[in-house]
Amino acid sequence: MSKNITISLDAMGGDFGPSVVVAAASLYVKQNRDVSLILVGREDEIKKHLEQFESSDRISIHHASETVEMGELPSKALRSKKDSSMRIALNLVKDGTANACVSAGNTGALMATSRFVLKMLPHIDRPAIITALPTSRGHTHVLDLGANVDCSAEHLFQFAVMSSELVSSVESKKSPTVGLLNIGQEEIKGNEQVKRAHELLINSSLNYVGYVEGDDIYKGSVDVVVCDGFVGNVALKCSEGVAKMISKLLKDGFNRNWLTKLAALFALPVLNRLKSDIDPGNYNGATFIGLRGVVVKSHGGADVNAFCNAIGIACDEADLDVPSRIARQIEVHLSCEEAV
Repeated sequence: MSKNITISLDAMGGDFGPSVVVAAASLYVKQNRDVSLILVGREDEIKKHLEQFESSDRISIHHASETVEMGELPSKALRSKKDSSMRIALNLVKDGTANACVSAGNTGALMATSRFVLKMLPHIDRPAIITALPTSRGHTHVLDLGANVDCSAEHLFQFAVMSSELVSSVESKKSPTVGLLNIGQEEIKGNEQVKRAHELLINSSLNYVGYVEGDDIYKGSVDVVVCDGFVGNVALKCSEGVAKMISKLLKDGFNRNWLTKLAALFALPVLNRLKSDIDPGNYNGATFIGLRGVVVKSHGGADVNAFCNAIGIACDEADLDVPSRIARQIEVHLSCEEAV
């Protein structure tokens, strides 16, 4: 890292709260010397969990008296829980105490509160959720994964600009390839929003390759796949379901009899590699892109290693100051449009 980074962690969020967040924080600071972490939540609970680990002067506690429940309405969390661990963790980013925030809490509440506390970047209408997904060639970034059910062509265009700059920054790719998710690659296919977004992207300076289909996500055909939140979330959940089904079928198949169990023993190195390649924990951490600060959402059921991965994503984006890079890139594209 080029500078010391401080990350605020919503210690009470997620399915497991401080039992996972505190353990992940302790592990992460051992492995990364240039990072400091602020655990936000009920101080007495956090201290009890911290006692199980070696003390570190790069882990501190910031008390917050309230917790946003996983099933709580975002509007209620925003209005009535101003001292929640989620809200305070975001406030620390706003006032400059922290460079980024990570939470495994209620997605809707985190999005609503992030937008209220940090505000949107100039000329960006809506935030989007972006994450990396495994492919046969490595990984690809996909957005939006659920923040915006209905999107205009202009929103899709903004998503493309933001995601292109994010991937360019964190992966040092000068000109990432961008594809627009559609039901076919022919010009006549797609709804009106997608067709209009296609026109905007063709006339932009992005490395836009055109329409891509669902199977292109896992082929790794492009660096970025853009779609609205409805399509993106359905695609993500379907993918998770297929991965679980394949895992179960393999397990059941190898446990059928002693011969298949013997075959499993010989196949173990390949199976372990496959498990590692598609393990959701290795890709845990979705960025709320378009905000005036770095916010990373961890899966609610993330384990310690998976939560560490989300912290790592937040550190990388904060170190590179991705929101400022996106803001500059948006200005460049606006200037190009005005020139045309």
